[in-house]
Amino acid sequence: MRKPNLSNIKQAKVLAPAKDLATLEAELAEQEDHLEDTVLRLSDYLSAVEMVIKQTFDHRVWVKAEIRNLSSKGGHYYFELAEKDDDGKVVASCRGNLWRFKAARVLAKFERATGMPLERDLTVLLKVSAGFHAQYGFSITIEDIDPSYTLGDLARQYAEMVDRLTGEGLLHLNQQLPAPFDIEHVLVIAPEKAAGLGDFQADADRLASTGACHFHYHNATFQGNHAPAEIRQAIVNAQQQFYDTYQRLPDLLVIIRGGGAVGDLAYLNDYELAALVAEQPIPVWVGIGHERDKVILDEVAHISFDTPSKVIAAIHNHLAQLVTQTLQYQAQIKQAAQRQLNTSEQQTARQLSQMQSQTIGQLTALRKDSDYAWRSIQQSAQRQVKQAIRLTAERYTQTKTLAHQQLAKAATNSKSYQESIMQNAQQQIVQAQRDSEHLRDIVLLHRPSRVLKQGYTMLTDAQNKQILTSSTQLYPEQTVNIILKDGNAKAQIIDVNMDKEATKNSDTLN
Repeated sequence: MRKPNLSNIKQAKVLAPAKDLATLEAELAEQEDHLEDTVLRLSDYLSAVEMVIKQTFDHRVWVKAEIRNLSSKGGHYYFELAEKDDDGKVVASCRGNLWRFKAARVLAKFERATGMPLERDLTVLLKVSAGFHAQYGFSITIEDIDPSYTLGDLARQYAEMVDRLTGEGLLHLNQQLPAPFDIEHVLVIAPEKAAGLGDFQADADRLASTGACHFHYHNATFQGNHAPAEIRQAIVNAQQQFYDTYQRLPDLLVIIRGGGAVGDLAYLNDYELAALVAEQPIPVWVGIGHERDKVILDEVAHISFDTPSKVIAAIHNHLAQLVTQTLQYQAQIKQAAQRQLNTSEQQTARQLSQMQSQTIGQLTALRKDSDYAWRSIQQSAQRQVKQAIRLTAERYTQTKTLAHQQLAKAATNSKSYQESIMQNAQQQIVQAQRDSEHLRDIVLLHRPSRVLKQGYTMLTDAQNKQILTSSTQLYPEQTVNIILKDGNAKAQIIDVNMDKEATKNSDTLN
């Protein structure tokens, strides 16, 4: 969008009310005593307020306000106007009405001057008159709208965005990225079914059919107050989907608009959208404006084009230039390789001739050396065979003598070991018999029948399945079986007294 000329902005006239506030307060103070005890109907009271407003604000003034909401019905336009402080907090608000008989003229003039429709979130300079209705309350009637003020405000906002992006180092950040060497994958953000997208896609499909480039399309709305947020979300989603699929970044991000009213460009002057584009890790090419109009995305993009057709043309030219450069490199490599092959062939022929001459001489010399070496080897082999036969006979005699000596010694040692082993075995058998008899005596001394004869008894449970050896196994009213040396008896436990120390020692032993 082109930047408005601020020199044409009209200065709003500040008119004094019919009665200043001091005069009005004085008159109301004089009547206060008369009205203090008066009981009025609400309609009468509000009618009096209406009369005061008409008498006090019976003239038109220029008011600066922001359009918070705007609706129309039956040709009439209804505004919600507000004023905000520096923190964005609303400090004043009221309703405004633009009646049908003036709406067409006022809105047409505004659109011709600004190139955009009147919508919410715009700051406007309104010529208004105050009104009050007993039933509908206070509102202002809009008589006229000064478009030059809105153009100036948009230009101010545009300049502030440029200054902020510059101060944060974002304005030229994407432009500092190197141009892509090869454009294989392109992300395209565009409005769905836009005329410019159709022109772009027609040429892009021809490129894609050759396999030279692949285009990934994502749609977003490019007009309306929600357009910047939708475009930001489309960029983020497109990058994430591509990375999940290919595990790398695309080569280029393209944002195109094409077609539509010039006024719709204003929706793209958004700081958050511009910052996101500036911070992209890949080059961003945009084609969303007209020849004379620019938006903030043109400022931060890697390259800006007038139309989507010029964007796809630039991609085509880039790939064509890459192919041409590649073919040039190929021809240069082929020429250099051919030169190397010719040089290598010549060098190989010379080396082969030298090798043939050297080989013939070496073969002749080797043949003579070989005959002499063969005779020497035969003589040396005969001497070594005779020496080996002599050494073998000597070593056989020595080995036979040593073997007889070792066999005699082994026989003597074997007999001695046998006698020692027999003696140790007899001693171990005698000791084992003694140990066995001792263990037998111990077992006989502790057999149950002998223990019972000595006056001891044995407790089992009522079923005579488990021997009870600890007080922890007993409980009052338990039936137990007492085994004696000559019979058994059943008994019932009345009380159990545990020796905690003995129990503790028993547990420790276990």
